[in-house]
Amino acid sequence: MSPATTTLLVIAKEPVPGRVKTRLTPEYSPEEAAAIAEAALADTLDTVRSLPARRRLLVLEGRPGPWMPDSGFEVVPQSGGGLDERIAHAFSLCTGPSLLIGMDTPQVTAGHLAPALASWEHTDAWFGASEDGGFWALGMADPDPGLVRGVPMSTPRTGRLQRARLVDAGLRVGDLDVLSDVDTPRDAATVARLVPGSRFGRAVGTGVRS
Repeated sequence: MSPATTTLLVIAKEPVPGRVKTRLTPEYSPEEAAAIAEAALADTLDTVRSLPARRRLLVLEGRPGPWMPDSGFEVVPQSGGGLDERIAHAFSLCTGPSLLIGMDTPQVTAGHLAPALASWEHTDAWFGASEDGGFWALGMADPDPGLVRGVPMSTPRTGRLQRARLVDAGLRVGDLDVLSDVDTPRDAATVARLVPGSRFGRAVGTGVRS
């Protein structure tokens, strides 16, 4: 199956001071934390835009800003409810192979996503675990919102429970690389060192506050 048949989704928040990356404070001011979030989102969108896809959706809480690429994405609003409901709603907008990532792994590259875009012939789902116990990527060949809805989010067990939900449904699950997502100043410093020349790396200041 060609990668151009896959829908790519980015689920994100508008980078507004005081509403994003609040765990980066007080080490960073709310304005600095929002600038870091904006850089993470812009880098992520650039990577996704560079990939072949059937559709590219930005599932956004808030409004697009100057960080938004000029083309390449459809912008759709997030639903209400918890994160599980919002992810489930995002998948409900899709038919056929679909892969969703967040805005918290600005170090993501085409290489990280390549296995999920190469072929769905022997895989029903793709899963990218994050080092904190969550997940940074989730893909399904036949999107089923019910396989996300009700999974407890933002816990050390979230990734394990979400992957188990896929396996228990009888899906053949492929695993992507484990990545560190950005929640704390230490996370930001760690990821910035991986991509020092990126928007994110510059916004963090190469981790000097770690």
